[in-house]
Amino acid sequence: MADNAKKQIPLRLSAKLYNEIAAWAEDDFRSVNGQIEYLLTECVRQRKKNGKYVSENLDPPFEIDLK
Repeated sequence: MADNAKKQIPLRLSAKLYNEIAAWAEDDFRSVNGQIEYLLTECVRQRKKNGKYVSENLDPPFEIDLK
């Protein structure tokens, strides 16, 4: 498989999480798949940058039940 070839993987999401990502994707003019790929890419980039998955300064959590 070439380095730039896309790898397909099965992914299961709760309906609530899918709907949240779908709404976010629409706001960003991306497909749901494109939004997930973008978010994962940003997480990997951040981890490579400072060895952490998330910033030290997190926003306070908001009310959402993703189960």
